[in-house]
Amino acid sequence: MGKIYMECFAGISGDMMLGALVDLGAEPDKIRKELSKLGLDHEFEIIVARKMKHGIEGTKLDVIDHNNAHDHEHHDHKHHDHAHHDHEHHDHEHHDHAHHDHGHHDHEHHDHHHDHLRNFRDIKALIIESDLSETVKKNSLKVFGVLAEAEGKIHGKTAEEVHFHEVGAIDSIVDIIGTCIALDLLNITEISTSTVEVGSGFVKCAHGLMPVPAPATAELLKGIPIKSRVKGYEMTTPTGAAILKALASEFTDERSFIVNRIGYGLGTRELDIPNLVRISMLSETPVNHASVNQTRKQFIMETNIDDMSSEQLVFAEELLLSAGALDVYKTAIIMKKGRPAIKLTILAWEEDLKKLQKIVFEQTTSIGMRLYPVEKVKIERAFEVVETEFGPLTLKKAYFDGELVNVKPEYEEIKVFALREGVSIKKIYQEIQKYICYYEK
Repeated sequence: MGKIYMECFAGISGDMMLGALVDLGAEPDKIRKELSKLGLDHEFEIIVARKMKHGIEGTKLDVIDHNNAHDHEHHDHKHHDHAHHDHEHHDHEHHDHAHHDHGHHDHEHHDHHHDHLRNFRDIKALIIESDLSETVKKNSLKVFGVLAEAEGKIHGKTAEEVHFHEVGAIDSIVDIIGTCIALDLLNITEISTSTVEVGSGFVKCAHGLMPVPAPATAELLKGIPIKSRVKGYEMTTPTGAAILKALASEFTDERSFIVNRIGYGLGTRELDIPNLVRISMLSETPVNHASVNQTRKQFIMETNIDDMSSEQLVFAEELLLSAGALDVYKTAIIMKKGRPAIKLTILAWEEDLKKLQKIVFEQTTSIGMRLYPVEKVKIERAFEVVETEFGPLTLKKAYFDGELVNVKPEYEEIKVFALREGVSIKKIYQEIQKYICYYEK
């Protein structure tokens, strides 16, 4: 649906991105309502405020962790360098020697609320068992999946073995899942971003001072263009880097687009540059495709399987999606000697191929696969909201060579109408056909 462009000239963290999406139009109350589906309302509070940064007004968003008494009662004091209990994105905003590298966090200072930290398996179960939309679940699992992969590589463990510390805390869970909810509320399906500022200096970890970017951030930013112009601060956090790694499809400073709306997500530090991220909602208009970052290629992996149970195959599919696969689908086929089988197809970025292949070979009976690059052809799309007797409805319009070739209502909105009215989806489609016919004339 919609596409956004993120300017990360001051880096990126989970709370800054979520704040910018709120500034762009995602309603905080709707985000809170969706987050309630996790059943964790008693553990956190979201504070949203309008503030200024270098004369630019935007949204400052904070997540208050009720599991941490000091953070809850004194969240205004998070400017102290010694406030080791702050979650990673607040460290990003306030501390000269931030220490929020998730896997390296100083465990000794967190014993008083370890009971509230969750590992990767806990978080996956929390997401999968919730009533969040499938899109939010899929994107949230992607972000946590790449984060677990990065942490596991640093510590010599598998992603499943990783025990998160800062990312297992409620504030980081809210930042990541809240961002995925906000993207869904705004109908954003494509994210492109500028070169990412990482800062410089050192970050305090359990093993001492580490150079910026911190180990997890550095691992996550592999293959992504970065710069280091801000001196003495960590500007991009592991959570922010994980969101970009999992969800962004293009990294470029070359721009050719029309902007519809702009949102600003503010940090807290006072720097020579505005400590904020700017997110632009783009118009559905042809873009200069020469600006696309050619370093990131998509590939299709395929393998035919005829000797394993469907339950095991579904489990493998879930692992692939959580590890960063862009799409996974299954096709019923007939192999040689008349054997029925399933063709497993995986769409992925080039840099994710090895880890996804490892999952396929470990979790399925496959002993080989086909691999080939793919090119996408996407026609122009535009969205228009029309008023119907059931309420506002989004129509997706598709154009080829400037000519309207298709008009389609958004299924999720039709589904809401049908459930609310207590009638079939077919009935709703029949009732709204007149709005579609208006364009097809």
